[in-house]
Amino acid sequence: MSVPRTALPTRPRPRDETAGVRRFWQELGLPGLVDVHTHFMPERVLRKVWAYFDGLGPLTGGIEWPITYRAEEAERAALLRAFGVRAFTSMLYPHKPGMARWLNDWAAGFARRTPDCLHTSTFFPEPGAADYVREAVEDGARVFKAHVQVGGYDPADEALDACWGLLAEAGVPVVVHCGSGPAPGKHTGPEPVARVLARHPRLRLVVAHLGMPEYEDFLDLAERYAEVRLDTTMAFTDFSERMAPFPGRALSRLADLGDRVLLGTDFPNIPYRYAHQLDALAGLGLGEGWLRAVCHDNAARLFGLPDTPGAAPV
Repeated sequence: MSVPRTALPTRPRPRDETAGVRRFWQELGLPGLVDVHTHFMPERVLRKVWAYFDGLGPLTGGIEWPITYRAEEAERAALLRAFGVRAFTSMLYPHKPGMARWLNDWAAGFARRTPDCLHTSTFFPEPGAADYVREAVEDGARVFKAHVQVGGYDPADEALDACWGLLAEAGVPVVVHCGSGPAPGKHTGPEPVARVLARHPRLRLVVAHLGMPEYEDFLDLAERYAEVRLDTTMAFTDFSERMAPFPGRALSRLADLGDRVLLGTDFPNIPYRYAHQLDALAGLGLGEGWLRAVCHDNAARLFGLPDTPGAAPV
């Protein structure tokens, strides 16, 4: 059962939460944060997502997963701005045919009324997918989201080949949930994505959640393909370390890929405070230069963000 629109129970926010997040990036000498993995969707869709988490659905691994930032859209966007997030995304995804185009229409409208949101789009293996992907790119989409686990499709499906080709040619990044966490899907894991990259080696593919739990396999792909990146979403947090710990032997490899690791958080659908993701990254001990790159500079370069916050994008 979805949460009624008039009742959005939120976990009380510590009074110093915003100050703590801002202090994190200010002490690194950054102009703010860039979060490439945040969720904004049509309200009725997002409430169904929250209801799924509340119901311990199988794709969550049956793990208790309280939504920390369950609030109205405007409040959620305002909170990210208060944290100092310069740019964020509206990660959204279809789970059946006929859904992607209208999600893209909604996301385009959201981007127009939310200038600090990177215009996000999505797709599904279905007739006409290449057409609406092309339309979205021409309309200014700056990042796409693909969710192999929820969508239940093979990313190497021939029905998507033209989509991947279009995005590779346009240089538009695609954030892909392709790892098998928190629960495996029929087509999750590194092998299906490896087949996509073999056909489209210039594709700017961003592996969500560092590929959790197949971290090392996805590090292999990032080392093999120069345009593959990884986002940090939920990685290294207490929540994820209990479920799928990152192997200590691979930490040096992550350090070496520091120019291709991007901050992601899964806001608002996280079972802990936003600052915990930042603290978890800082706790790796990879240095301030690595943190600056991951939390801001890599994504700012990828998306052509201006040096001065508030200026027009490049």
